[in-house]
Amino acid sequence: MAETATTSLTIAELREFASFSGAEQRYIKRSLDVGLGRQDAFKAWARDAAERASIRSQYCAYQDLKVLRGNVPSQHALGPLEAFLGKLIRVAAFDLAQGRIESFSAFRFLYERLLGADARPFLPSAFCAAAALPQIRPAARKLLLQSISEAAATAPGWSAREPAFYPEWIEAEAA
Repeated sequence: MAETATTSLTIAELREFASFSGAEQRYIKRSLDVGLGRQDAFKAWARDAAERASIRSQYCAYQDLKVLRGNVPSQHALGPLEAFLGKLIRVAAFDLAQGRIESFSAFRFLYERLLGADARPFLPSAFCAAAALPQIRPAARKLLLQSISEAAATAPGWSAREPAFYPEWIEAEAA
């Protein structure tokens, strides 16, 4: 029974990922390579000098992920909240400013994998704060903020289940 539930949840994660735009899917996979150190993102993802520069910036911005992973505060503790959310908003603002994450759903999908299930309760506030910053183009700001549902913004609880599906780069084989 537990295996069936896990399989169903994994399929739901696959479907959710498939619902994202191609640009979002590509950015999520690249971001997981950078943030989780899975492979050399320059080799896998850089198609030109602009992308190499973007990946280099992303490596720098994602340095805070190491600190964030180990310091997710309790939902009831206010003391460590400032340090955690401040860093999380800064990293989130970097990702949203790239213009490749188009919705809260894609943002949540990425950050659940970068930070783990314990960070889920903080993702709506970090997303809204980052999306509202002046560094985000006004048209993008509007679309991003409209993408978070009332249910996501006001959820009474969050699953503690870690994500099961981590999308990866797949090298196309030569025919």
